[in-house]
Amino acid sequence: MADAEIAQHTTSGAREYDVAIVGASIAGCTAATFLARAGAKVALLESHSEPQAYKRICTHLIQPSGSPTIERLGLRPAIEAAGAQPSNANIWTRYGWICFDLKNLPAPMNDHPAWNIRRETFDPILRGLAAETDGVELMLGHTVHALLRDGARVGGVVARERDGAEHELRAKLVVAADGRDSAIAKLVEQPTKLKPHRRFGYSAYYRDTPLRTGSGAQMWLLDPDIAYAFPTDGGLTLIACMPHKDRLPEFRGDPEAAIRRLFADLPEGPHLDPAKREGQVIGKLEMPNVVRQTTSPGLAFTGDAALAADPLWGVGCGWALQSAEWLSEAVAPALAGGEEAIDGALQTYARRHHEGLAAHEKFCSAFSTGRKFNPGEKLLFRAAARDEQLAERMALMGGRWITPQQMLTPATFTRMIRVNLSRKRRPTGLKTQPAGSRPSVAAMAG
Repeated sequence: MADAEIAQHTTSGAREYDVAIVGASIAGCTAATFLARAGAKVALLESHSEPQAYKRICTHLIQPSGSPTIERLGLRPAIEAAGAQPSNANIWTRYGWICFDLKNLPAPMNDHPAWNIRRETFDPILRGLAAETDGVELMLGHTVHALLRDGARVGGVVARERDGAEHELRAKLVVAADGRDSAIAKLVEQPTKLKPHRRFGYSAYYRDTPLRTGSGAQMWLLDPDIAYAFPTDGGLTLIACMPHKDRLPEFRGDPEAAIRRLFADLPEGPHLDPAKREGQVIGKLEMPNVVRQTTSPGLAFTGDAALAADPLWGVGCGWALQSAEWLSEAVAPALAGGEEAIDGALQTYARRHHEGLAAHEKFCSAFSTGRKFNPGEKLLFRAAARDEQLAERMALMGGRWITPQQMLTPATFTRMIRVNLSRKRRPTGLKTQPAGSRPSVAAMAG
């Protein structure tokens, strides 16, 4: 934004806050809740005017690494009551099924499952929590179209309501939690990397579509196409696929028919009855990976606004929860200090964000090119289909508890080679559950 455009906004009559958060979805509501609990006065701005608004294109999977944040927010009872499904994972490759049992993972992972819950259900719960937290002022129907500046430092936002009324909100810190296409990033010209994505996605919800795995998710890595089925709340199952872009012409005309054809050939996959589909088939054709500089003076990015990786791996919801909590932990104590203290806290957040997510992002981005399995992946997938210890190691990385580098230790690599060379090892197969079985977390954890 040009200096002249900034200069026309003065501080006269501006409302004062400790933090102004732009975007009241997962990351924004999480950050607002934690910061307000720590004593901050928070303005939480959302362009949608309806409190029940939710993100429509999402796998709605919450990775296990995001589960502790849900518990610290105090939301686990609420999402369980709303029907969120705890999920083991079952991944098929041409080498066999790789199945992860929650009960076999070390503590605390064995009590923190992946959760499947529709954004239609989850977003209003999380927004309601933020709105009811003392210190949070939820401003629905407010679109930020300009920023206030103190020299090179962001010092607040200018928000416009639906009726055209404008408000200047001064803040010690502005948080961009406004998603992959962040308007705040455009206003400040935040350094951004776009990485190619050579798959497209279609998804739909189906009712009474039992999986052989009960509440456990199924995922098929078809090399290079992808399909998955996630049982979720409301008795529904999310059916989705992400084929290589070479296959786009066969999906454009009738995507549901193309999805049914794909699922009809899947090993031990669900039967799709078109009469049981609820809602529309939703597609997303362009999904570049977005990596932004996480902070600038007086400004922090969190959730998809900071890092939007390939949705194939269902990392967005969990990373939004985690990154918002990291930001809150870093900056909450610094808000009582001056600009130097806040900037130091932002550097701490940036380091934590990089250490926690950069390696995962590189892995996701490399696979989103639509390439075939590389030799290392072939070794890992074949071995993990035959060895429960390697399957559990994959679960730790897939649940984002450890990085890809931490998964592939010398000991792990040695075991992979040994299992691949063994003539006695056979694929363990899919661990099935009774049709319609949706066990509790306690039952899954043993």
